[in-house]
Amino acid sequence: MTTQPTTAGEPWRDPAADPGERVRALMARMTLREKLAQLYGVWVGIDSGGEMAPHQHDFVDAAVDFDDLVRHGIGQLTRVFGTRPVDPVIGARSLARTQRQIVSSGRFGIPAVVHEECLTGLAAWQATIYPAPLSWGATFDPDLVRRMGERIGRTMRALGVHQGLAPVLDVARDLRWGRIEETIGEDPYLVGTIGSAYVAGLESAGVVATLKHFVGYSASRAGRNLAPVSAGPREIADVLLPPFELALRAGARSVMNTYTDIDGVPGAADPSLLTGLLRDTYGFDGTVVSDYFSVAFLHRLHRVAADRGDAAAQALTAGIDVELPTMDCYGEPLLAAVEGGAVDAAAVDRALERVLRQKCELGLLDADWAPEVPEEIDLDDAESRALAREVAERSIVLLHNDGTLPLSPGARLAVVGPRADAAGAMLGCYSFPLHVGVHHPDVPFGVSVPTVVEALRTSFDVTYALGCPVTGGDDDGIAEAVAACADASVCVAVLGDRAGLFGGGTSGEGCDAPDLRLPGRQEELLDALLDTGKPVVLVLLSGRPYELSRQLPRLAAVVSGFYPGEEGAPALADVLSGRLDPAGRLPVSFPAAGASQPSTYLAAPLGHRSEVSTVDPTPLFPFGHGLSYAPATWLDVSATGSLWPTDGVCRVRVTLRNDHQRTTSEVVQVYLHDPVAEVARPERQLIAARRVSLAPGETSVLEIGLHADLTSYTGRAGQRLVEPGDVELRVGTSSEQIVTTLHCTLTGPRRTVGFDRVLTPEFSS
Repeated sequence: MTTQPTTAGEPWRDPAADPGERVRALMARMTLREKLAQLYGVWVGIDSGGEMAPHQHDFVDAAVDFDDLVRHGIGQLTRVFGTRPVDPVIGARSLARTQRQIVSSGRFGIPAVVHEECLTGLAAWQATIYPAPLSWGATFDPDLVRRMGERIGRTMRALGVHQGLAPVLDVARDLRWGRIEETIGEDPYLVGTIGSAYVAGLESAGVVATLKHFVGYSASRAGRNLAPVSAGPREIADVLLPPFELALRAGARSVMNTYTDIDGVPGAADPSLLTGLLRDTYGFDGTVVSDYFSVAFLHRLHRVAADRGDAAAQALTAGIDVELPTMDCYGEPLLAAVEGGAVDAAAVDRALERVLRQKCELGLLDADWAPEVPEEIDLDDAESRALAREVAERSIVLLHNDGTLPLSPGARLAVVGPRADAAGAMLGCYSFPLHVGVHHPDVPFGVSVPTVVEALRTSFDVTYALGCPVTGGDDDGIAEAVAACADASVCVAVLGDRAGLFGGGTSGEGCDAPDLRLPGRQEELLDALLDTGKPVVLVLLSGRPYELSRQLPRLAAVVSGFYPGEEGAPALADVLSGRLDPAGRLPVSFPAAGASQPSTYLAAPLGHRSEVSTVDPTPLFPFGHGLSYAPATWLDVSATGSLWPTDGVCRVRVTLRNDHQRTTSEVVQVYLHDPVAEVARPERQLIAARRVSLAPGETSVLEIGLHADLTSYTGRAGQRLVEPGDVELRVGTSSEQIVTTLHCTLTGPRRTVGFDRVLTPEFSS
């Protein structure tokens, strides 16, 4: 298509011109209303399905006239593919028509940025459903996650989508929180390295990655969604912010605010976060987009704004450039606030410059821009499914095994439980079938998602019984499951969560848990199966870890999969049968007795077991834990020396050997212990991790370069310090299974470091 003749020769249409000059030239010609139109999204069809965002029903305005809106332009189009099931080619053609309408209706012919959710792959009908982010963390494999991000990004660009609302970089703090499944884990190094790898992959495909949720969302009180956050500045600086720092360095071009308030100040109205820290300290020059309806929430939920105009003024001044998902506060209310003098017009120009610069980067201001329409497209091709399978295989964690696994060839299995024959058991709450498709029950998933029963039947004689649903059920169902075990040699109990939104599941956004016991009657079912005396292998398909301490002594084996995606069941079957060596490691600890304990492994000394409390927070399975059928042999762990300059590098050398007849892998983990510091620090904290793959009989040497900046922490004065003194490097296979402790002394001056510090180790082998 050709752009409007009146603008074809304008300097801002020239892709060879300086982007800043292009944007300034365009802004100089725009009216206030046209400027504001670039600062909000429009969600066409928002009222066509069920609730997919908090309080969505409160903000639906069916009276919005799209034809009238486009006369002034539109900043973003919200979830063109992720609002209802739509054939991808038909959806792409419809999007192209909409973009042409936007271009032809406005004075300047500026297309909209199109954004979609992409937390488990592109949230579109018929698109590949990858494992949930907690599974990404379980892989401990940034390179694999980067490849996944790149493939998801390529799929999005093929459809005309420019921005993805992922990854979630919230560090898990309370396992009762419903959105634990969306996090990558409970450790900032793991979350940062895996999350930044996803960002690098998505951005390499030309898609704008959006970091969520800046900052503190996961630290809400009692694990309740949107509840206030009482984290102190040191927890924010040392635990919650590092993943964002890493991801910004990886090239993320957008950031989304947190819904919650920290010490009474909502993130959407906090200039110290969105401007002082993000812009001035970190140097971020991309766009800040609001989490859905969070600008309006300043008025409706937080009650820090008198009306929608006041909410818009606070958000814009704080640093939110674009209101999502649809026009509300940044429309007429903000227009009136600017015209009335309540908001400085310079604040509008500041946000507009960022938005237009990003559109310039995406080619949307170029004179020859035109929407691309694929003739045909397969969103779930063989290569994508193979990659989903690879991520699933790397993410499955063997937690416990008395030798029952791998299952003997030809074994007779009783496969029971609410997750055994349910395709949805593989999928997280942001997968299309559970996020959108659930509101269209007559529409199929759109992709093939085998169940555990189906996958196991390809190799074993299987008898299936439900036992009980995820929640509810009756005695007859449990009795039927017990009866199914009569002729079986092994019982495989497949238990866990049902992902959903806002009360529609036992895990997912708005589905917080009062404690960490298995939902419904599942624990009762598990006890009944154990009472049969048959070996019971527990397969847990869940969005969070659960408390299994009462059953563990009687369980033959425990395998965990955190919503492993459309290829999760075949991957699980391969692990259970022994065709695949389990490779996953825990990104979150499994709690022991005391199922409401919210703590993670990142606790100061008094946060661990002590004589001053009757509650023992020691985990049942620690962070980083994972078993193998063919564990690597650790031959040697050493450091280049015991003296470590406060501005230098300590080099650790780990030698591993595979003494088995099958390929194996090990995740080498290095934890820092600081015996004496200005403040109470975590007893141990991960500063390096690397997966090492070993062929049968192979010996491998891994060298890890640890810069002293990795020992830094926020001191009493609020500055990040590298201090001279003794430290320990605990090298092992989990936060609790330490193979060797290396004693080092940091020597030299005390240093203050900032955003430019070294954040990651160097690896060579």
